[in-house]
Amino acid sequence: MQKLTILFLIVLTGFSQSFAQNQYEVIPDHEEGKLFKGIISRELLTSDTAMNKWYTQNLQGYTPNSEGLEALKANRDSIQILVFMGTWCHDSHYIIPKLYSLLDAAGVSPSRQTLIGVDREKKTLSHLAEALGVTNVPTIMVMKNGKELGRVVEYGKYGMFDKEIGDILQAAE
Repeated sequence: MQKLTILFLIVLTGFSQSFAQNQYEVIPDHEEGKLFKGIISRELLTSDTAMNKWYTQNLQGYTPNSEGLEALKANRDSIQILVFMGTWCHDSHYIIPKLYSLLDAAGVSPSRQTLIGVDREKKTLSHLAEALGVTNVPTIMVMKNGKELGRVVEYGKYGMFDKEIGDILQAAE
């Protein structure tokens, strides 16, 4: 039942992302000025002046881990990447631009990527973070056929989120 629920939520998220203009809220924030809560996009992060500053800065000098990159390339047409982030979270600021660079280099279609912004309490608009047990951000979930293969929480076990994504994919083969 949980697998079916996760699959339904991913399909619903992808469908609503394709057809709706705003699937997020802008919430005033005392530290960052504002935060985004709900389904957001890379385009939103790069076009918003407050977000673009950290996005651009944290993308510089990144070279993807070769093992993680190759594993993503080999699986790019069969996986879904579901990411929870806080637009207020410095770990998310550091990792998310690099994640998008990795996904681009691997050729993972944007239709296979979903980015969800959470508030400071790690809540989403549809309670998806709570349903999936997300307690820290960023959380990168690697899914296949509606089943979670694994997740990288914050920097992961090695401090290399890209290597850990590769390990998750290799372990599933």
